[in-house]
Amino acid sequence: MRIDKFLWSVRIYKTRTIATEEIKKNRVSVGEQVVKASKEVKIGDIIKIRKNQIDYKIKILDLPKSRLGAKLVPEYIADRTEKEQYDILNLRRLEQNYYRAKGEGRPTKKDRRDIEGYTNENANSGETQWDDFFSNISNDDDDLD
Repeated sequence: MRIDKFLWSVRIYKTRTIATEEIKKNRVSVGEQVVKASKEVKIGDIIKIRKNQIDYKIKILDLPKSRLGAKLVPEYIADRTEKEQYDILNLRRLEQNYYRAKGEGRPTKKDRRDIEGYTNENANSGETQWDDFFSNISNDDDDLD
């Protein structure tokens, strides 16, 4: 099976085109050799993948006939990624959460609609209050004359 089709079949990449592009960018290797998308893989090969600034290693246990469901993937590949790589990934996630806690920052569309609804209601009610206020003043001015 071609390596690009295999990576797509075991859900490493979302599309086969993305898998091919990543292989062309030399982010995928079999053993220690960088490969082309047409490279045939076999059972027992260890594939190294550079994705999200992490070096993943997977071992091929079996070759699927077509794209797999997510629950079936562990039957076809074994994760051999080093623990340090996952630690790096967790640290990056924590760094992102450190600067901006979830729910803070830029409002979501729902938040924006709620804000606009609130401000529009106040703006409409405010206009009528100011109109009443100024009409009362003009009536009071007439009484002074």
